[in-house]
Amino acid sequence: MTRFTRIFTATPADIDELGHVNNAVWVRWIQDIAVAHWQAVARSEHVAAYIWVVTRHEIDYRGNVGVGEHVTGETWVPGKPYGARFDRHVRFTGSDGKIKVEAITSWALLDRGSGRLLRVRDAIAAPFLEG
Repeated sequence: MTRFTRIFTATPADIDELGHVNNAVWVRWIQDIAVAHWQAVARSEHVAAYIWVVTRHEIDYRGNVGVGEHVTGETWVPGKPYGARFDRHVRFTGSDGKIKVEAITSWALLDRGSGRLLRVRDAIAAPFLEG
């Protein structure tokens, strides 16, 4: 499987009343890293023709991150798609080496032009499963 990483830094706008990154921000970061992975690894013609939408998030919050702190986001696709759906794993690790958030998200593939749901073909999935 092809793993993809990206650094995220908590800004003052990301912080909630408890002084750490808000849960909604973690969801946004999950989506941001997934989209960045798609754009970095997928063939350009696939990026132009298809779009992914989230169908489910399962998130475990294991630690807190405050303003100015960095986390390394890592994402990967652990197995083949089933029908139109593709599961993706995401993990955010703090500079202390501890996992702060882990997630499994399900995504569905849509035709960008028509908005219709599509079966994920092997050619679309292959760049995410190689490696």
